[in-house]
Amino acid sequence: MVRIRVLVVDDHRIFAESLAAALAAEPDVDVSAAGSGPAALRCLERAAAEGRRFDVMLVDADLGVPAPDGRPAVPVQAVDEDGAVDGISLVGGVRSAHPQVRVVVLAEKDDPARAALALQAGASGWVAKDCSLSRLLTVIRGVLRDETHLPPALLTGVLRELTAARRHRTESERLVESLTPREREVLRCMVAGLGRKAVAERLYLSPHTVRTHMQNVLGKLGVHSTLAAVALARRAGVGPVDLSGDVVERGGQLA
Repeated sequence: MVRIRVLVVDDHRIFAESLAAALAAEPDVDVSAAGSGPAALRCLERAAAEGRRFDVMLVDADLGVPAPDGRPAVPVQAVDEDGAVDGISLVGGVRSAHPQVRVVVLAEKDDPARAALALQAGASGWVAKDCSLSRLLTVIRGVLRDETHLPPALLTGVLRELTAARRHRTESERLVESLTPREREVLRCMVAGLGRKAVAERLYLSPHTVRTHMQNVLGKLGVHSTLAAVALARRAGVGPVDLSGDVVERGGQLA
């Protein structure tokens, strides 16, 4: 019998333990539980090192978010652009570090916008926390066959959100393409969090020249701040400049 290894990640201890116990009653399921994002990452890394990789991770959409009763949140290592810490933010990090793990988000309520964000981050499913055990098992087995599972009531809203995000991304890509090669390099430095002086030193340019490039970048992207430029760049798929290597190109010709 092929066994399915499942990791439940939820900072509501009673819920996590109850769900883990219910799943463990299945003859082909092995279950572990983690109460925070960092704990989940440690579980995944330890299992991979021991050759016992997890197949599916079930993660609370509101992981780390304070409960209505004011219960403190458990910190998670991944954060989104707005600084919010939650289970959806964790999805992308897990999918990047452990691409073989299928991630299913467990949610208190249906939310098309957040479900779309979860799918974009790499989740394979979005299910209600109060769904039946048989439904959850169907989803777990389905995502292992590379299926994507969403509640039928969410489909229209999620498709609308994904279409809007694609339109937004296409416009961002068009704006980034309007930059010169040097401006794109400056933008990548901005995405990496480098200030004007650091960019100047890295690209062998004067601070005045870098300031001009940054102003041109903001103008062409139609934004008024570095943070807005970085957010747009990320939507367009622009990654940070590699800070580990040495710059061999001198900027005289392109400055």
